[in-house]
Amino acid sequence: MGAYSYRALNEVGKTVKGILEGDSERQVRSLLRSKKLKPLEVTSAGSHSRGDASGSTLFAWRRRGGRLNARDLSLITRQLASLVKSGLPLDEALQATAKQQQKPNSKRILLQVRAKVLEGLSLAQALGEVPGAFDNMYRAMVRAGESSGFLAPVLERLADYTQNSQQVQQRLKTAMIYPLVLLSISIGVIGLLMAFVVPQLVGIFQHTDRALPVLTQVLIASSDFVVNYGVYCLAGFVALIFGFRRMLRHEGRLRRWHQFKLRMPVLGNLILQIDSARFAATLSLLSSSGVPLLQALKISGQVMTNKIMQESCEQVAEAVQEGSSLHRALENAGCFPPLLVQLVASGETNGTLPEQLNNAAQDQERELEMMLGVAMGLLEPATVVFMGAAVCLIVMAILMPIFEMNTLI
Repeated sequence: MGAYSYRALNEVGKTVKGILEGDSERQVRSLLRSKKLKPLEVTSAGSHSRGDASGSTLFAWRRRGGRLNARDLSLITRQLASLVKSGLPLDEALQATAKQQQKPNSKRILLQVRAKVLEGLSLAQALGEVPGAFDNMYRAMVRAGESSGFLAPVLERLADYTQNSQQVQQRLKTAMIYPLVLLSISIGVIGLLMAFVVPQLVGIFQHTDRALPVLTQVLIASSDFVVNYGVYCLAGFVALIFGFRRMLRHEGRLRRWHQFKLRMPVLGNLILQIDSARFAATLSLLSSSGVPLLQALKISGQVMTNKIMQESCEQVAEAVQEGSSLHRALENAGCFPPLLVQLVASGETNGTLPEQLNNAAQDQERELEMMLGVAMGLLEPATVVFMGAAVCLIVMAILMPIFEMNTLI
């Protein structure tokens, strides 16, 4: 039995969409007719993941079987863990979890996984059919849970991990929203003043024979530039962003860019803290779930966003494979915070490596939140000062010629 996506007409002629399970498209069409629906299109839910590899990249997400965001993945994992823990067979647990989903994409993915399980694949192998929704770390943990017979506890750990990751990402986004909105509004207001308000006010000074103050001349020139070339500058800025992103598709340029970001004063330390926290949390989760250390190191490196950090993790894995201790390999890599190295050394000595890695991840997340709090706390008043100074200069440039005219009178 497989999952099928359908598009049909109801009794009032409205198009409805959904997902049904059936042995064939013919059976699904019969089920739709029994529900007083007229089927228009019925396709296998797994057909998206079997597309031609040479097709357009626009539909690459379909070939990977779709995606799940962190919130949906955490919810699905939590529900599946509860059902498996209660003793429900895996295929029934997947079916029950799919029925609880409100998003058609989530339901389609779960039914596709269930269909593969019914074909005889393990859960980890079935998850591998939709790698866009379940990454290497997720599948490795499920594989370890199945092999050890503790699938439910492993799924609960996965749910906690995805939920914590989503909360950290949400906190980062929330902390940056207000300063970015304030900065955007400031730049927009100043641009509108320069394009529409200033030309109307300073136009009266251009017909006088007296020399205008330097500040007023600069304001008039800036306003003319914004009016005449502002659109072209905006278009050029957008084109520059797209060109830069296209340039970073080259492996060598991407590596140099990531190396440059690590060397930047504030941003480099921020990236180091984020990637180190992800590395420590992922490695702790994998090692506590029974995944071998070498495999856990390779998977943990993939959750990092910086290319240099990923290469450092590969070097750590190679050193451990050659017989080095983990803390010594991390220290020799030179990219990991000293606190992480010290806690790993303590964990290796006491046999509590997963716990110490989890402590390191929590410490890094707390330090990251403190850094963001300080940075955002400085950015907000700096933005207000910037906007106030810009408006003050505009007002002074307009009032200075008026004061000079009053002095002559």
